[in-house]
Amino acid sequence: MNHALIFDPSSLEPEVGRPAPDRLISGHPEFRTWNFEEADGGIYAGIWEATPGKWRIVYEEWEYFHILSGHSVVTEEDGAETHLKAGDSMILRPGFKGTWEVIETTRKDYVIRV
Repeated sequence: MNHALIFDPSSLEPEVGRPAPDRLISGHPEFRTWNFEEADGGIYAGIWEATPGKWRIVYEEWEYFHILSGHSVVTEEDGAETHLKAGDSMILRPGFKGTWEVIETTRKDYVIRV
């Protein structure tokens, strides 16, 4: 087993998806996900990309992410907005509820613990 892993999107076909219809608020966002790691204990790591649109999010998992490109706005249920651009990092904890709006196609790398 190799103990190091490079995140190289050209080495893996992405999974393609969209927000669930009952969560979609606006636009026609499409997701591409390159999930490079699925480790014991419910740990996932990879790259995620989304095209413009807005949808409701509910987190039951813990996620750390780092924005690689684009512009998104994450808004908490109480209305607090966080604008995210290349170089920004964030943690969303279990219980987070709000919206994710992609203003400009956004790509992030992530680590999720279920």
